[in-house]
Amino acid sequence: MWDRVREAGWDACFVVDAARVVLGRLGRSALDRDGDLTAAEAMALGPRTVRPSYGLDAAVERMRVQDLTSLPVTHSDGVLVGVILRDDAERALSDASA
Repeated sequence: MWDRVREAGWDACFVVDAARVVLGRLGRSALDRDGDLTAAEAMALGPRTVRPSYGLDAAVERMRVQDLTSLPVTHSDGVLVGVILRDDAERALSDASA
């Protein structure tokens, strides 16, 4: 699993259950570890998420302040809708203001 995340070029991975509810986040430090840890052992529980109605400009600011490269988007029940990538979001805001 670790290799798949790294090969995809991600520096974080969100862990979901069978119902797609976000359970945790595997950040840079967890992904840099070698060993036989499971995702459950390595993940940070309960990552902060945003709702689909959250403004893109607010999401980008939050990612900048918290030094995040990605931010999960969930419904109020925790079901993953998608992930905002900071680089893409900053580019979209820049293009919109041009």
